[in-house]
Amino acid sequence: MASKTSLRRTLRAYQIYGANTNVGKTIMSTIICKAFKRQFPSQNVWYLKPISTGPLDEADYRHIARFSPETKTKCLFQFDEAVSPHIAARSSKYLSDSEVRDEVLAHLMACSEAGEGTLLLETAGGVHSPTPSGSSQADLYRPLRLPICLVADHHLGGISASISAFESLHIRGYDLDTVLQFEDGKYQNHTYLQEYFEQKGISSLSLPPPPPRGPTEEEDQEIMSDYYEKMSKLDKVEEAIFSLSEKHTKRLENLESMSTRANDTIWYPFTQHRDISPQSIVTIDSASGDFFQTYTPTSKAGTLIPTFDGSASWWTQGLGHGNPELSLAAAYAAGRYGHVMFAGAIHEPALQLAESLLHYLNNPRLQKVFYSDNGSTGMEVAVKMALTASFERYKWDVPKEEVGVIGLKGSYHGDTIGAMDASEPSTFNERVHWYKGRGYWFDFPQVKMVRGKWIVEPPEGMKAEFGEVTEFASLAEIFDIQARLGSSAGRKYSKHIEETLNGLINKEGKTFGALVMEPVILGAGGMLFADPLFQHLLASTIRTSPLFPSPPHASPETWTGLPVIHDEVFTGLYRLGTFTPSTLLQSHPDISVHAKLLTGGLVPLCCTAASQSIFDAFLGNEKRDALLHGHSYTAHPVGCQVAVKSIAKMVGMENEGAWDHAKEDWKSGSRLASVSDQAVQAWSVWSKGFVGKVSFSREVESVIALGSVLAIKLQDENSGYSSTAATGLQKKLLEGSDGFKIHVRVLGHVLYVMASQTSRTEALRSIEKTLLDALY
Repeated sequence: MASKTSLRRTLRAYQIYGANTNVGKTIMSTIICKAFKRQFPSQNVWYLKPISTGPLDEADYRHIARFSPETKTKCLFQFDEAVSPHIAARSSKYLSDSEVRDEVLAHLMACSEAGEGTLLLETAGGVHSPTPSGSSQADLYRPLRLPICLVADHHLGGISASISAFESLHIRGYDLDTVLQFEDGKYQNHTYLQEYFEQKGISSLSLPPPPPRGPTEEEDQEIMSDYYEKMSKLDKVEEAIFSLSEKHTKRLENLESMSTRANDTIWYPFTQHRDISPQSIVTIDSASGDFFQTYTPTSKAGTLIPTFDGSASWWTQGLGHGNPELSLAAAYAAGRYGHVMFAGAIHEPALQLAESLLHYLNNPRLQKVFYSDNGSTGMEVAVKMALTASFERYKWDVPKEEVGVIGLKGSYHGDTIGAMDASEPSTFNERVHWYKGRGYWFDFPQVKMVRGKWIVEPPEGMKAEFGEVTEFASLAEIFDIQARLGSSAGRKYSKHIEETLNGLINKEGKTFGALVMEPVILGAGGMLFADPLFQHLLASTIRTSPLFPSPPHASPETWTGLPVIHDEVFTGLYRLGTFTPSTLLQSHPDISVHAKLLTGGLVPLCCTAASQSIFDAFLGNEKRDALLHGHSYTAHPVGCQVAVKSIAKMVGMENEGAWDHAKEDWKSGSRLASVSDQAVQAWSVWSKGFVGKVSFSREVESVIALGSVLAIKLQDENSGYSSTAATGLQKKLLEGSDGFKIHVRVLGHVLYVMASQTSRTEALRSIEKTLLDALY
């Protein structure tokens, strides 16, 4: 887990990349080191070579020490064989990227604590030279986001290699501060590249190449010493050094002013601005993996502090911030298509995504995919689909605006008008002038852990309808739906649902056109963990109720009763541990909505999947019979291509057993013998023992954990979204320490922490310890 950061007020740190091998990185580094020492004689200059291969007497850091003796040099990992690091490291202990990065960060910290100065970090070979683990070094060092000095290739073909190197770095979020290049009278790459990079606002420094080698080693050293001395004194070298130093200062000044400028210009979502000040705004310089790098002017350890993204960036983050595979997928589609209109056309990414999503949803009811831009509009589309299909089938003699939906209390489906109307009155919509709230919302029993015990608890005052609090030995037993169908709770649930529907329709004259629900966990409503048995029975009762007569001879894929919509925007795509939470409910929806993790948190996109029988309701002789919904960026190729890659990555992780250790943790100690073969295994990346300890805190009313979701409900007499009970814990986590912070969101008296699907185990264990320290 990252506990240090590369940007420090007292340390100007730069990374030297080469456009290729043998382009003179070390020669340029020597010149830059000597020039920095000349410009800032009272300050330290450090040179770091993280990985070196080849004979020790030929090592780059020894060359620096020989010709720039005032520079403090270091190599972290030396391999004797003069081959690529991934080959040289085979004979040694496996060296992971995180180990290399941690050692680099530790050295940066040590240098910054030694006083003001400059550090050059020289990479090995070209931009994509392999690391000891075999990955690209451009990906290994990306989380550091050090400003880049790129040594261009002055050889034949070097223009292409230099521009390709720049684009590889640029697409990974690196900032290129300057281009360093040797002059070559024959190929004159430096002339072309200087103009090319100037057009992009990037400065360049061209220098005469080093002289030919001397006849003896002693004469060669003397020749090179004279060369370095002359080069480091050149006016244009001094100007380049001043420019690099100035960019470091301006980067800090920009970070320092951002929160004030934002306070003057930005209107934030879901925010009461009376509570906002420049001091409360979190300034994010960059993000990598699960962490933001946040600016902290008062920090003792550094100017940027690694801050865990505890809300998974509003539940979108699944494969790590700045995932290079997703970035490349986006760049590919942007370069191939840009954006193309979609009505009556097709492009490969949209077709691949539709086929892939339908395949992995593994729902025989779903046959069609409709594209939109986010979860709210995807739910708007779903409600339109369902209500139209019901109206076409039942031909109700009521105004269309009187047809409502059936849902769950505490539900939230988005901010568009139709999606908003599908939720009960709440803080989210009570001040919205056009909100009508068309429907009925069932209260439901909730799953939670209280003092080490998993329970299903009826809503307050509804024990007669749902029964007493029931204790379970494990989550697996709660999700053993087939075994629980014949239980007392199952019979009570069915009776309550049937009697309620009968009263609403036959006695109150209500008309409903769809069942809309978030499977298993209701997110924005306060991370409410619905008893999966209740949701299963709600769907099956509505599908079979004589209140909604089914068509004769309907196929198994044809919707019956009312169309069932699953809002999987938050809960889908492994957020709760399975590709679709419908698996946990053992119930197939007629329409399902997918966003957030769909693109791994990179770009907005939503898919609304529907059955053929829903689709057929929009077939007609006139255009007005069609689903007249869409927007300019429907099925934009960039989003579709990223989603294809995102789904493939997550499915691959499951197949490779990426979460097996967490599954084993949640199996241990459970009475699995009492669980039927049809039960779906429930597990969490948050350790079982930790969740139990949290539940015993005096400040905690209950806790839930499933998949990557952890939600802690704190004790509060005034519970609900307007509660401030969780803000104290939220502030404590954000204050953190100089080395590590946790950024989380709260929902009233509920504090939740969201991991990504790629969260490292050691990071999660550190967060668990921090939470326990804060609660006890």
